[in-house]
Amino acid sequence: MSAFQFAERINYVETSAIRELFKLLGKPGIISFAGGFPDNAMFDIEGIRQASERALATEPGSALQYGATEGYNPLREQLAAFMAGKGVQVEPAGLIVTTGSQQALDLLGKTLVSPEDKVIVEGPTFLATIQCFRLYGAHVISAPIDAHGVDPDRLEQLVAQHKPKFIYLIPSFGNPSGATLTLERRLKVLEMAVRHRVPIIEDDPYGELYFDAAPPPSLMALSAQIPGSRDWLVYCGSLSKVLCPGLRIGWMIAPADVLAKATMCKQFSDAHTSTYAQATAAQYLKSGRMPATLAHMRRTYAKRAHAMDAALTHDLGPAISFTPPGGGLFFWARLTGANAKVADANTLAQRAIEKLVAFVPGAPFYAENPDRATLRLSFATANVEKIKEGIARLAQAV
Repeated sequence: MSAFQFAERINYVETSAIRELFKLLGKPGIISFAGGFPDNAMFDIEGIRQASERALATEPGSALQYGATEGYNPLREQLAAFMAGKGVQVEPAGLIVTTGSQQALDLLGKTLVSPEDKVIVEGPTFLATIQCFRLYGAHVISAPIDAHGVDPDRLEQLVAQHKPKFIYLIPSFGNPSGATLTLERRLKVLEMAVRHRVPIIEDDPYGELYFDAAPPPSLMALSAQIPGSRDWLVYCGSLSKVLCPGLRIGWMIAPADVLAKATMCKQFSDAHTSTYAQATAAQYLKSGRMPATLAHMRRTYAKRAHAMDAALTHDLGPAISFTPPGGGLFFWARLTGANAKVADANTLAQRAIEKLVAFVPGAPFYAENPDRATLRLSFATANVEKIKEGIARLAQAV
């Protein structure tokens, strides 16, 4: 028994099921589709090295010293330009830099959520988001999604019923769903936000990782078409999936009062995101290397996604159902139980480990009413041959 008395909020959450799964991945020869990581081979190491060297050569004092909580201004300028390329007009002062987009979500939890507040998320959604909001006492409610994202009519019914503090969405290539919210649905969601005066948090870590065609513009970009909707939007961005996670660079665009409160809470948390990392990221974005880096990622991930699509179809056939994603890092699938095959993803996960292949069961991604037949497969870190072999092993376990 511990000598410490823990805060009551700790009772609202438990250790991540995904992190626990990683403890099993040390077996020699295992092929993992479990992680949500980008491939190390996608990192532009030379470009990042040059950016780091330029940061130390041009402004060593600023790069190595304490900095403003809101962020290193040259990076804020570069991020504003990056967002302009995505159709979002924002002044550098209209965004703050965060230690990954995960910190942005945590800051929103701290500033917006009171115990017993209701929050609506997609079902399924990013596991860490559920944990984060629950940590601050939120009652997290799931809105159903399909291959085209959240159902706006059902979402509006839930909003009218529960009057949530806010809605959290991943409109483009969601984690874990891989779903992309259609343009028509995006506009309906914005109209609903204005009609019900409900804030929407838009998380967009994957939007640049499209395969054949770009997704519709972000909610933030589309807000120019729906009068008043920008006032109800918060946008969370990240360089983790498109540059590298190690720099821990994210950002948040929000109304001024939200940014002010989030900045105050960030002061208590980490004072500021690493200035060295921010200066390096600023130099990288300034260098003009990002378009080529993104193009390489898109080509590589598209090949891997197509390989996984073909392998799942060929090796598992009617035992599994899925909609191939148009981008991002994940397949979301459901075991059908056809031909007396396994229909529970937890059972399959245990059998798959014995066959030296790993994935993440889908149940933890639901805030409520989990579908235990679902699973998430990431194609990001395995090459085409590993994907073929891994799915063949998975088929042996089904």
